[in-house]
Amino acid sequence: MRAMDNEYVLGTHDAEIARLELQHRVWRPVALEAWRRAGISDGQTVIDIGCGPGFAAVDLAEIVGPTGRVIALDKSSRFLQSVARYNKPQIETVACDLDVDGLPATRVDAAWARWVFSFVRHPRDLLARVARSLKPGGVFVAHEYFDYRTWRNAEIEEFVAAIMASWRAEGGEPDIALDLVPWLPELGFEVIGVRPILNVLVSTDPAWEWLSRFGDTGLARLVDLGRVTHDRAEKIAAAWAKVSIEPGVRMVTPAVLEVIARRRP
Repeated sequence: MRAMDNEYVLGTHDAEIARLELQHRVWRPVALEAWRRAGISDGQTVIDIGCGPGFAAVDLAEIVGPTGRVIALDKSSRFLQSVARYNKPQIETVACDLDVDGLPATRVDAAWARWVFSFVRHPRDLLARVARSLKPGGVFVAHEYFDYRTWRNAEIEEFVAAIMASWRAEGGEPDIALDLVPWLPELGFEVIGVRPILNVLVSTDPAWEWLSRFGDTGLARLVDLGRVTHDRAEKIAAAWAKVSIEPGVRMVTPAVLEVIARRRP
């Protein structure tokens, strides 16, 4: 395992960056619609919390336009280098450990997070820092899991359980959205929209490839972390391959909660 991969339980290696690109393509229409409903628009300043390789940051830069600004936060130098390669003048990259570092002092119009709060050790503290970074009336938009175990099929339940255990071992919580919503009013937000996102897929659906790719990289990562043996990983991979070609099989995706909240004056 390379040292830089220690920055995240899922790693920052090339295969993970490629998986994140596919993930963003699958989830991009949902994110664009959430940003539209939240009122993110031309000329605004937006924080991309845990920006990863920058796929969402680039889309946000297009939305805010040349007079807007996107502040892309991540602790991974490799991810931030990936963001910088897009050479978008609206995007400012900031190295930030979301568990301990303060957020930029700039009062921003919006903050966006996708599958970030589930990985940090102190999610309520992070949400409080987000609140302080938003100007009155600023919006917070998040996509976070509220029931990861809905990713169900008998053949892969062992894998799902191992993934959840690995996140919790690092101090994260896969189902963090259940906590985020009640925290928001306590921290000065008005919740203006909450909706579940859950799909039932067949193997020809593009989102099936997203899950399948995570199965590949996730299994390799679990072996790397010593949480699954090579033998068990091979058996789980074989079971996944079998499920992918069986006619009539349906896969339920991990359940995501979309949350949109506005900072009270």
